[in-house]
Amino acid sequence: MKKALALLLVVLMASVALFAGGAEETAAVAAEDDQFAGLGNYTMMIGHSQPADNPRSISLEKFVQDVQEKTNGHVQVQVFGNGQLGTEKEMLEQVVIGTLQGMRGGQFDFTPRLLMFTLPFLAQTREEVTALLHSDLAQKVCAEAEAETGTVIINLCDAGGFRQFSNNVRPITKPDDLKGLKMRTAGMETIDRTFRALGATTTPVPYSDLYMALRTGVADGQENPWVNISTMKFYEVQNYFTEVNYQFHPDPFYVNATWWNSLPEEFQTIIRDCATEMGTYNDQLVDELQNEARQAVVDAGGDIYVPTEEELQAFKDAVQVVYQQCIDSGILTAEELQELQDIVANN
Repeated sequence: MKKALALLLVVLMASVALFAGGAEETAAVAAEDDQFAGLGNYTMMIGHSQPADNPRSISLEKFVQDVQEKTNGHVQVQVFGNGQLGTEKEMLEQVVIGTLQGMRGGQFDFTPRLLMFTLPFLAQTREEVTALLHSDLAQKVCAEAEAETGTVIINLCDAGGFRQFSNNVRPITKPDDLKGLKMRTAGMETIDRTFRALGATTTPVPYSDLYMALRTGVADGQENPWVNISTMKFYEVQNYFTEVNYQFHPDPFYVNATWWNSLPEEFQTIIRDCATEMGTYNDQLVDELQNEARQAVVDAGGDIYVPTEEELQAFKDAVQVVYQQCIDSGILTAEELQELQDIVANN
């Protein structure tokens, strides 16, 4: 019996040794196959304000998978959506100081030059929007951000599609219908100036607080793309919608510059390429989902007014003053305005 137990112990020890040796060999082979094994490990935490079914959230899921796969897991990405980490301004502040590595959202307080792309009625088609966001002028404005804010903008895509008006008081069919309405803004100069040019008053409300502000009457109305109106269920607290397609917003992907510059060049290239693919996917989702989102507003009983070409021109004429105001405030130069208009005209 003792001999049998001793023999069994020897066999078990040999098996353990064989398994350990095999595991070491497997690990060694894996290390040889991992071209990034010596570059270190990094964590990238990203914040944003949209819910799970919004194109921003869905496209960020793709980004997470792509980065982790293409860096062999050496860059782990964590996303905190739906305003979990604060308002867009608060999240951008966290990126600036480095407690958060990345943030996506239409927050331009620290990069006001990006507001040039939000001029009212600047673009009317997807092709025009894409040409503007991929232009040399856009790259120049993004490059200015690092020196001014300590962030690197690694991608610009569409924040949700063309934006519409809504309110609880009356249908908006002409500029005069906005007179006296208290319209929510995100604190953005171009939105504020546009509403004022149309005769409305404005009140700033963070995006995460907007539903309740509309419900309680803090604001009579707001502006957002159909995708945002649907995913945030603004149609539950707004009665009248006007499809004016008056503006689009760039969706900058801000990354803390110190963290970014600490990355090996190989990881920077991968992350930037993944961000580009994410941006393309985001814009495809926006185009695919905006009609569905619009229909959700109709199904919920929302009254959507579509202006005629003549009526739409009245809105465009009323806001032309905003262009010169933005030049005067330093958002862009007259030469840059002409460059934007040339880009649109050629697409």
